[in-house]
Amino acid sequence: MRAFAGAKRVLDVSELCGRISRQMKEPVVKIVEKITVAHFYEAYRDTLELELLNSPLGMTRSIRRPALNRPGLALSGFFGYYAHERIQIFGSGEMAYLATLEGPERTERMRRICGEDVPCLIFSRAAEVPSDVVNIADECSVPVFRSTLPTMSLVNRATIILENEFAESTTLHGCMVDVRGVGVLLTGASGIGKSEVSLGLVERGASLVADDLVHIRNISGELIASSPKLSSGFIEIRGIGITNVTDLYGLRAFRRQKKINLIVCLTSGEMTETERLGLERKKTSILGVEVERITLPVAPGRDMTRLVEVAALGHYLRQNGYDMAREFSRRLHDEISARNIHIKGSDE
Repeated sequence: MRAFAGAKRVLDVSELCGRISRQMKEPVVKIVEKITVAHFYEAYRDTLELELLNSPLGMTRSIRRPALNRPGLALSGFFGYYAHERIQIFGSGEMAYLATLEGPERTERMRRICGEDVPCLIFSRAAEVPSDVVNIADECSVPVFRSTLPTMSLVNRATIILENEFAESTTLHGCMVDVRGVGVLLTGASGIGKSEVSLGLVERGASLVADDLVHIRNISGELIASSPKLSSGFIEIRGIGITNVTDLYGLRAFRRQKKINLIVCLTSGEMTETERLGLERKKTSILGVEVERITLPVAPGRDMTRLVEVAALGHYLRQNGYDMAREFSRRLHDEISARNIHIKGSDE
């Protein structure tokens, strides 16, 4: 009974994984329109070294823009282009100017800065935030944070965080591997051998990023691939089952994320003459970003692992200015031209 019950549990997990996989094979673009200040603070308080200085009542406010604003002009009284939907960063310059303001003028400026739908205020360099500023922010239910980071470090880290949070994303069926620095996304029909090729590449020194489900984000025009948390570091090989690449090959066999440089589509079809020469470069658009695509037919006797590795190295050479196919084409044309000249000379 125990063996039967154990088998039943494995079957349930297998069916669940298969169901999730089938649901995720249809690409759906996810667009993040806003995040809460509470999420921003809880997720990145350590990274940004943040400390909440006032009431948490405003933590439900929304951040709607993946950018920051330094309100120097607003402090001077010019609100014509005040980016009120962004997080407001107060550095040394803003603090120095704020110290020159007094009485009603200072109160009026800070009320306008904290008005409308401003998400929150962050003061850098562990600054001593004036109590009147904290009180005004409390009245407007605007969270006030203090960071020990220098202003530019704070801005750089927060910008990267917000770009990641607001990045368009989708999930595709395939495998993602880092082959000698080239991010290769393997696609193709289910059962064609993507996982087997990925495992072969890992044995040859590559790093697995994702198997079966590849999460892709568009960050500043670059496609960054990663694995869902549940399957991170695991690969499924039919007939063997689920394996952990880091247990088999060490930590170098897994990478958390990687930019997609090349898409290799495994197919059971035949290549055209143009594809045999490798002169035509096809591209595929993912989240609005064009990526070079190569189609490789799978057939008995073909070493697909080696072919994918060669495709990755060829892409690397092209990115660095050397195209092997075009070099051969140039030599061929030079040879034909030389023979034509020789024939013309002989006729004369």
